[in-house]
Amino acid sequence: MSFHYYLYISDSKVDMLLPQIDPAHATKRGSEVGLSLSVLSFKKTAERPPHDRTARLERVLRYLQDHGDIGSVDQPGQFFGGLLPVQWGRFPGAASMVFAGGRTERTVLALGGSGRHLLGAVPNIDQADPAWSHLPPLLDGLASDVEDEMLVEAAEQPGDHLDHLDHLDRGDAAALATVRRAVDRLTGPAQNVEFVAKRLLHGTVEGQPVLLGSPVYLALVD
Repeated sequence: MSFHYYLYISDSKVDMLLPQIDPAHATKRGSEVGLSLSVLSFKKTAERPPHDRTARLERVLRYLQDHGDIGSVDQPGQFFGGLLPVQWGRFPGAASMVFAGGRTERTVLALGGSGRHLLGAVPNIDQADPAWSHLPPLLDGLASDVEDEMLVEAAEQPGDHLDHLDHLDRGDAAALATVRRAVDRLTGPAQNVEFVAKRLLHGTVEGQPVLLGSPVYLALVD
């Protein structure tokens, strides 16, 4: 029997996607909340049991797989997945952000999201922090290190190797350079993880593909 040792499940992504897959599910969930309020047990109902959390995730994953919406790290679609060794990182200005990075033979991979989706995390750990699954705050978190800020500033100086690009391309190139540098800086042991993530940024820096996504889930694979 094969077990999934989940490290991270993004309930916010599952909650967003599931009603689009099955509109009747939203009605059912609303009825459950209404019933719980009537018996003054909202807190217990709102705290989703582990088996329900994984069942909802698996339903979303089956839909994405059946409809071909999951690509690979080297050829990502709207979503992408795989099994890869990754290292973990922390950033000074983004303590509640989860960040992991790895590489295939071709592509530099970065995965970033909110610490509140880690299994066993304190509820609402990042309630006052940015939504780390969105591209702008995630890039700001990765650039919170002085070295990354210097890298981005250097990429924006006239006469550099990006000077021939238009404003949009320069912004993309600077963002991709920040992501690659964040992965290059990771240290410590690597862990094999299985994952599915939403693509946020994909492009090439100096001939090397760089991919940034926000995980739907991460699971440890021995």
